[in-house]
Formats: sequence, C-alpha cells, structure tokens
Amino acid sequence: MSAKRVAILISGSGSNMVTLVDSMTGDHPARPCLVLSNDANAGGLAKAAARGVPTAVVDHRPYGKNRAAFEAELVKPILEAGADIVCLAGFMRVLTAGFTDRFQGRMLNIHPSLLPKYKGLHTHARALAAGDTEHGCTVHEVTSELDDGPILGQARVAVEPGDTPETLAARVLTWEHKLYPAVLRRFAGGDRRPVWLP
Repeated sequence: MSAKRVAILISGSGSNMVTLVDSMTGDHPARPCLVLSNDANAGGLAKAAARGVPTAVVDHRPYGKNRAAFEAELVKPILEAGADIVCLAGFMRVLTAGFTDRFQGRMLNIHPSLLPKYKGLHTHARALAAGDTEHGCTVHEVTSELDDGPILGQARVAVEPGDTPETLAARVLTWEHKLYPAVLRRFAGGDRRPVWLP
C-alpha cells in the first residue's frame, strides 16, 4: 500500500509541523507532500524547505473578509500536491464549511486544551483563571464547527502552583510534539482509535 500524502498548514514557526515531518520516515504509513502557509514570513517555511518538503504560500490579506475567495486559492496547492490528509499545525485562520467539508474525515487539527474545554484562543490563561488542576492538548478531526469534531488523542499535564500562561503553554507544547505525530501515524494507518498520553 502506498504511503498517504500529507499536507501541513502553518502560520508561524512550525514547531508542530517539524515534529510531524520528522516523524514520517521508515515504516510510517504517510509522507509529507506540502507545507502551506498564509504568511510568506512564516518561519516554518524555511524549516520545511530544509527538510526537502515542497512549500507554498497563499496570503489571506488580499482577500479581506472574502474567506471563500481565499479558500478557493488555498485549496489549489493542496489538490495539486495530491494530499490524502490535511494537518492543521498552528494555522491561524478559521476555515469555512466549504473548505472543511471538502476534506471531511481527512483533516486533523491540534488544539492547546483538553477539548471540549476552551475552544478558540487564550486557552492557557482560561484554564488558569478557572482554577483547573490539569490542562493539555487535543488532536481532533476538523469539522465546520470551530475546535469540534471527533477527538483522536489527548495529552494531559498537571497545572503547577505559580504557573503562568507562558509556563503552562511551554509544558503543553512539549506534549503537542509527542501527541500529534502519534495520532497521525495511527490515523494514516487507518486506525481512528484515540491516543491517550502520557
């Protein structure tokens, strides 16, 4: 069986993208085929290129509030790359149903909270404000609802006394880098059972 082709969408430094790309070697059932960003200055583009992964940029800014027009351009390099799976890895644009429905059952996202808690932004500050004793990250299938969809894996971390949003974010990120590759490997192999870490 040929390896699944994975397109990874980023907006920034691409730390989760790097862990995904670096994991897709050997007997892994997938290979990266594209790293795509909405920002030409995203640091992750150079990291992907250095790893031999094709890159592309579709800047959202010329489209203003016309998300459909932006997404019509965004989908083109994904289709040209022949992607079987799309992974959102710090892609900071909300996608419409017109885009997500096209890749239904084939698009993953990583979110820095224990969903269904804290959808959207500022998850670490919100967990601290709520007095939570544990926090973490979730990989889920993408649907038209923001940070919704079937959960494919979670990693939990304890909230420690004196934590700030920054210290908590840093600790969660180390687990994002373990969880996302583990979920992708299982998902690309056709197994949708959730991964629970640690």
